[in-house]
Amino acid sequence: MFKVSRITRFSRCLVRYQSSSNGPQTTHFGYKTVNKEEKEKLVGDVFSSVASNYDIMNDVMSMGVHRLWKNHFINRLDCGMRPGSNKPLDFLDVAGGTGDIAFGLLDHAEKRFGDNVSTMTIADINPDMLKEGEIRYRDTKWFKEANQRVEFLVQNGETLDKIKDNSKDVYTIAFGIRNFTNIQEGLNQAYRILRPGGIFACLEFSQVENQLIDSIYQLYSFSLLPLAGQLIANDRDSYQYLVESIRKFPKKEEFKGMIEKAGFYVPEKGYEDLTFGVATIHIGVKL
Repeated sequence: MFKVSRITRFSRCLVRYQSSSNGPQTTHFGYKTVNKEEKEKLVGDVFSSVASNYDIMNDVMSMGVHRLWKNHFINRLDCGMRPGSNKPLDFLDVAGGTGDIAFGLLDHAEKRFGDNVSTMTIADINPDMLKEGEIRYRDTKWFKEANQRVEFLVQNGETLDKIKDNSKDVYTIAFGIRNFTNIQEGLNQAYRILRPGGIFACLEFSQVENQLIDSIYQLYSFSLLPLAGQLIANDRDSYQYLVESIRKFPKKEEFKGMIEKAGFYVPEKGYEDLTFGVATIHIGVKL
Protein backbone atom coordinates (compact mmCIF):
# COMPACT_ATOMS: atom_id res chain seq x y z
CA MET A 1 0.00 0.00 0.00
CA PHE A 2 2.73 2.45 0.90
CA LYS A 3 6.52 2.54 0.65
CA VAL A 4 8.04 2.89 4.13
CA SER A 5 11.52 1.45 4.48
CA ARG A 6 12.87 -0.24 7.60
CA ILE A 7 9.69 -0.13 9.67
CA THR A 8 10.18 -2.31 12.72
CA ARG A 9 7.38 -3.36 15.00
CA PHE A 10 7.66 -2.55 18.63
CA SER A 11 5.36 -2.11 21.58
CA ARG A 12 4.73 1.39 22.79
CA CYS A 13 2.61 3.25 25.26
CA LEU A 14 -0.10 5.26 23.60
CA VAL A 15 -0.09 8.75 25.00
CA ARG A 16 -3.38 10.49 24.44
CA TYR A 17 -3.71 14.22 24.50
CA GLN A 18 -6.41 15.46 26.83
CA SER A 19 -7.30 19.11 26.86
CA SER A 20 -7.82 20.58 30.26
CA SER A 21 -10.92 22.58 30.97
CA ASN A 22 -8.66 24.86 32.97
CA GLY A 23 -6.29 25.39 30.02
CA PRO A 24 -5.95 28.60 28.04
CA GLN A 25 -9.12 29.72 26.28
CA THR A 26 -7.27 31.79 23.70
CA THR A 27 -5.19 30.85 20.68
CA HIS A 28 -3.47 32.54 17.75
CA PHE A 29 -5.00 33.71 14.52
CA GLY A 30 -1.86 34.62 12.65
CA TYR A 31 -0.12 36.97 15.06
CA LYS A 32 -3.36 37.98 16.78
CA THR A 33 -4.64 36.43 20.00
CA VAL A 34 -8.29 35.42 19.78
CA ASN A 35 -10.76 33.27 21.70
CA LYS A 36 -10.60 29.62 20.63
CA GLU A 37 -14.28 29.68 19.69
CA GLU A 38 -13.64 32.66 17.44
CA LYS A 39 -10.73 31.19 15.45
CA GLU A 40 -12.82 28.62 13.60
CA LYS A 41 -15.08 31.35 12.19
CA LEU A 42 -12.14 33.61 11.32
CA VAL A 43 -10.35 30.82 9.46
CA GLY A 44 -13.62 29.95 7.74
CA ASP A 45 -13.97 33.53 6.56
CA VAL A 46 -10.45 33.44 5.11
CA PHE A 47 -11.07 30.31 3.06
CA SER A 48 -14.54 31.38 1.97
CA SER A 49 -12.87 34.52 0.67
CA VAL A 50 -10.14 32.69 -1.28
CA ALA A 51 -12.14 29.59 -2.35
CA SER A 52 -12.69 30.66 -5.94
CA ASN A 53 -9.04 31.74 -6.24
CA TYR A 54 -7.53 28.86 -4.28
CA ASP A 55 -5.14 27.66 -7.01
CA ILE A 56 -4.06 31.22 -7.73
CA MET A 57 -3.47 31.71 -3.99
CA ASN A 58 -1.23 28.64 -3.82
CA ASP A 59 0.58 29.66 -7.00
CA VAL A 60 1.32 33.05 -5.47
CA MET A 61 2.36 31.68 -2.07
CA SER A 62 4.69 29.04 -3.52
CA MET A 63 5.59 30.72 -6.84
CA GLY A 64 3.90 27.79 -8.55
CA VAL A 65 6.06 25.14 -6.90
CA HIS A 66 3.12 23.75 -4.87
CA ARG A 67 2.12 21.71 -7.91
CA LEU A 68 5.49 19.95 -7.90
CA TRP A 69 5.29 19.43 -4.13
CA LYS A 70 1.85 17.84 -4.41
CA ASN A 71 2.97 15.53 -7.21
CA HIS A 72 5.97 14.45 -5.15
CA PHE A 73 3.75 13.96 -2.10
CA ILE A 74 1.40 11.67 -4.06
CA ASN A 75 4.26 9.73 -5.67
CA ARG A 76 6.04 9.25 -2.37
CA LEU A 77 2.91 7.80 -0.77
CA ASP A 78 2.56 5.46 -3.76
CA CYS A 79 -0.87 4.33 -2.58
CA GLY A 80 -3.26 2.01 -4.34
CA MET A 81 -4.74 -1.47 -4.16
CA ARG A 82 -1.99 -3.80 -5.35
CA PRO A 83 -2.67 -6.30 -8.16
CA GLY A 84 -3.89 -9.58 -6.67
CA SER A 85 -5.46 -7.91 -3.65
CA ASN A 86 -9.22 -7.99 -3.23
CA LYS A 87 -9.43 -5.24 -0.62
CA PRO A 88 -9.86 -1.67 -1.89
CA LEU A 89 -8.33 1.17 0.08
CA ASP A 90 -10.37 3.82 1.85
CA PHE A 91 -8.75 7.25 1.48
CA LEU A 92 -9.57 10.34 3.54
CA ASP A 93 -8.29 13.74 2.43
CA VAL A 94 -8.86 16.29 5.22
CA ALA A 95 -9.03 20.01 4.45
CA GLY A 96 -9.29 18.63 0.92
CA GLY A 97 -11.59 21.38 -0.36
CA THR A 98 -10.89 21.69 -4.05
CA GLY A 99 -9.87 18.04 -4.45
CA ASP A 100 -6.45 18.36 -6.06
CA ILE A 101 -4.74 15.92 -3.68
CA ALA A 102 -7.73 13.55 -3.64
CA PHE A 103 -8.03 13.39 -7.42
CA GLY A 104 -4.26 13.04 -7.72
CA LEU A 105 -4.25 10.06 -5.35
CA LEU A 106 -7.04 8.31 -7.26
CA ASP A 107 -5.32 8.96 -10.58
CA HIS A 108 -2.01 7.60 -9.26
CA ALA A 109 -3.69 4.47 -7.88
CA GLU A 110 -5.32 3.76 -11.24
CA LYS A 111 -2.33 4.47 -13.45
CA ARG A 112 0.25 2.67 -11.33
CA PHE A 113 -1.75 -0.24 -9.94
CA GLY A 114 -4.88 -0.47 -12.10
CA ASP A 115 -6.89 0.40 -8.98
CA ASN A 116 -10.31 1.66 -10.00
CA VAL A 117 -12.23 0.57 -6.91
CA SER A 118 -10.64 2.31 -3.90
CA THR A 119 -12.80 5.01 -2.29
CA MET A 120 -12.09 8.65 -1.47
CA THR A 121 -13.69 10.86 1.16
CA ILE A 122 -12.92 14.57 0.84
CA ALA A 123 -13.55 16.40 4.11
CA ASP A 124 -13.36 20.13 4.72
CA ILE A 125 -14.80 22.39 7.39
CA ASN A 126 -15.55 25.04 4.78
CA PRO A 127 -18.59 24.46 2.53
CA ASP A 128 -17.36 27.03 0.00
CA MET A 129 -14.12 25.10 -0.50
CA LEU A 130 -16.06 21.85 -0.88
CA LYS A 131 -18.30 23.45 -3.50
CA GLU A 132 -15.21 24.24 -5.56
CA GLY A 133 -14.17 20.59 -5.26
CA GLU A 134 -17.61 19.34 -6.26
CA ILE A 135 -17.60 21.60 -9.33
CA ARG A 136 -14.24 20.15 -10.38
CA TYR A 137 -15.39 16.63 -9.61
CA ARG A 138 -18.19 16.89 -12.18
CA ASP A 139 -15.52 17.25 -14.89
CA THR A 140 -13.60 14.13 -13.83
CA LYS A 141 -13.89 10.56 -15.07
CA TRP A 142 -14.86 9.42 -11.56
CA PHE A 143 -18.08 11.42 -11.66
CA LYS A 144 -19.18 9.47 -14.72
CA GLU A 145 -18.61 6.07 -13.08
CA ALA A 146 -21.68 4.02 -12.20
CA ASN A 147 -20.19 3.21 -8.81
CA GLN A 148 -19.62 6.57 -7.12
CA ARG A 149 -16.36 6.28 -5.16
CA VAL A 150 -15.91 9.92 -4.12
CA GLU A 151 -17.76 11.49 -1.18
CA PHE A 152 -17.68 15.10 0.02
CA LEU A 153 -18.22 15.81 3.71
CA VAL A 154 -18.39 19.05 5.68
CA GLN A 155 -16.27 18.04 8.66
CA ASN A 156 -14.16 19.66 11.36
CA GLY A 157 -10.76 17.95 11.26
CA GLU A 158 -10.56 18.17 15.04
CA THR A 159 -13.65 15.97 15.52
CA LEU A 160 -14.33 14.00 12.30
CA ASP A 161 -17.52 12.87 14.02
CA LYS A 162 -18.97 11.38 10.81
CA ILE A 163 -15.93 9.11 10.33
CA LYS A 164 -15.92 5.78 12.17
CA ASP A 165 -13.02 4.42 14.23
CA ASN A 166 -10.55 2.23 12.29
CA SER A 167 -12.31 2.87 8.98
CA LYS A 168 -9.67 4.46 6.73
CA ASP A 169 -6.35 3.26 5.28
CA VAL A 170 -4.79 6.58 4.25
CA TYR A 171 -5.26 10.02 5.82
CA THR A 172 -3.82 12.96 3.90
CA ILE A 173 -3.86 16.66 4.64
CA ALA A 174 -2.10 19.30 2.55
CA PHE A 175 -1.65 22.90 3.68
CA GLY A 176 -4.54 22.61 6.11
CA ILE A 177 -3.44 21.43 9.53
CA ARG A 178 -1.79 24.71 10.50
CA ASN A 179 -5.28 26.27 10.46
CA PHE A 180 -6.61 23.92 13.14
CA THR A 181 -7.39 25.50 16.50
CA ASN A 182 -6.16 22.36 18.29
CA ILE A 183 -3.57 20.61 16.11
CA GLN A 184 -2.95 17.84 18.62
CA GLU A 185 -6.63 16.91 18.69
CA GLY A 186 -6.62 16.79 14.91
CA LEU A 187 -3.72 14.32 15.03
CA ASN A 188 -5.55 12.26 17.66
CA GLN A 189 -8.55 12.04 15.36
CA ALA A 190 -6.34 10.95 12.48
CA TYR A 191 -5.06 8.09 14.65
CA ARG A 192 -8.57 7.13 15.71
CA ILE A 193 -10.04 6.80 12.24
CA LEU A 194 -7.10 4.93 10.66
CA ARG A 195 -6.95 1.15 10.62
CA PRO A 196 -3.83 -0.59 11.99
CA GLY A 197 -1.20 -0.23 9.29
CA GLY A 198 -2.82 2.98 8.11
CA ILE A 199 -0.78 5.97 6.95
CA PHE A 200 -0.97 9.58 8.14
CA ALA A 201 0.63 11.95 5.62
CA CYS A 202 0.83 15.72 5.94
CA LEU A 203 2.20 18.27 3.47
CA GLU A 204 2.58 21.68 5.07
CA PHE A 205 4.46 24.94 4.75
CA SER A 206 7.40 24.98 7.13
CA GLN A 207 10.38 27.02 8.29
CA VAL A 208 13.54 27.53 6.26
CA GLU A 209 16.67 26.81 8.29
CA ASN A 210 19.29 28.38 6.01
CA GLN A 211 19.52 31.98 7.25
CA LEU A 212 20.32 33.56 3.89
CA ILE A 213 17.51 31.77 2.08
CA ASP A 214 15.18 32.41 4.99
CA SER A 215 15.83 36.15 4.88
CA ILE A 216 14.89 36.20 1.19
CA TYR A 217 11.85 34.03 1.90
CA GLN A 218 10.69 36.32 4.70
CA LEU A 219 11.03 39.39 2.51
CA TYR A 220 8.92 37.69 -0.14
CA SER A 221 6.36 36.38 2.35
CA PHE A 222 5.72 39.45 4.46
CA SER A 223 6.21 42.14 1.85
CA LEU A 224 5.14 40.75 -1.50
CA LEU A 225 2.52 38.11 -0.70
CA PRO A 226 -0.02 40.41 1.00
CA LEU A 227 0.50 42.91 -1.81
CA ALA A 228 -0.12 40.15 -4.38
CA GLY A 229 -3.26 39.17 -2.49
CA GLN A 230 -4.47 42.74 -2.76
CA LEU A 231 -3.69 43.01 -6.48
CA ILE A 232 -4.85 39.55 -7.59
CA ALA A 233 -7.77 38.78 -5.28
CA ASN A 234 -8.50 42.18 -3.71
CA ASP A 235 -7.93 40.46 -0.36
CA ARG A 236 -4.81 41.57 1.49
CA ASP A 237 -5.96 40.45 4.97
CA SER A 238 -6.50 36.79 4.06
CA TYR A 239 -3.06 36.51 2.51
CA GLN A 240 -1.54 38.28 5.50
CA TYR A 241 -3.11 35.71 7.82
CA LEU A 242 -1.89 32.79 5.68
CA VAL A 243 1.69 34.10 5.83
CA GLU A 244 1.49 34.58 9.59
CA SER A 245 -0.04 31.13 10.12
CA ILE A 246 3.07 29.54 8.58
CA ARG A 247 5.33 31.26 11.10
CA LYS A 248 3.12 30.17 14.01
CA PHE A 249 3.09 26.51 12.97
CA PRO A 250 5.19 24.20 15.22
CA LYS A 251 8.80 23.56 14.25
CA LYS A 252 9.49 20.29 12.44
CA GLU A 253 10.80 18.33 15.42
CA GLU A 254 8.00 19.65 17.61
CA PHE A 255 5.37 18.62 15.07
CA LYS A 256 7.03 15.22 14.71
CA GLY A 257 6.72 14.83 18.49
CA MET A 258 3.02 15.71 18.30
CA ILE A 259 2.48 13.01 15.67
CA GLU A 260 4.18 10.49 17.96
CA LYS A 261 2.14 11.72 20.92
CA ALA A 262 -1.04 10.90 19.00
CA GLY A 263 0.19 7.29 18.87
CA PHE A 264 1.86 7.05 15.46
CA TYR A 265 5.16 5.37 14.72
CA VAL A 266 7.30 7.87 12.81
CA PRO A 267 9.65 6.03 10.41
CA GLU A 268 13.26 7.11 10.03
CA LYS A 269 13.67 10.89 10.25
CA GLY A 270 9.91 11.34 10.07
CA TYR A 271 9.83 14.23 7.63
CA GLU A 272 11.19 15.34 4.29
CA ASP A 273 12.03 18.96 3.48
CA LEU A 274 11.08 20.33 0.08
CA THR A 275 12.67 23.39 -1.56
CA PHE A 276 15.03 24.26 1.31
CA GLY A 277 12.32 23.54 3.88
CA VAL A 278 9.70 25.93 2.53
CA ALA A 279 7.38 22.91 2.70
CA THR A 280 7.72 19.60 4.55
CA ILE A 281 6.17 16.14 4.28
CA HIS A 282 5.45 14.42 7.61
CA ILE A 283 4.62 10.69 7.80
CA GLY A 284 3.18 8.55 10.61
CA VAL A 285 2.13 4.89 10.68
CA LYS A 286 -0.53 3.39 12.94
CA LEU A 287 0.88 0.06 14.07
